[in-house]
Amino acid sequence: MLSEYINKKLQNAQYKILRDGNYFGEIPNLRGVWASAKSLEKCREQLREVLEDWL
Repeated sequence: MLSEYINKKLQNAQYKILRDGNYFGEIPNLRGVWASAKSLEKCREQLREVLEDWL
């Protein structure tokens, strides 16, 4: 059940490329759940970790 919640929230994640070339990702309506990394894949991984820690 928890993994379903995590996967659902990650589907709503929003990503953008910053001026320095890094990727930034966040999950709307979850304050403080964000990540930044040099690649989109790494950003997604870090965002999952942040969400798991947040929970």
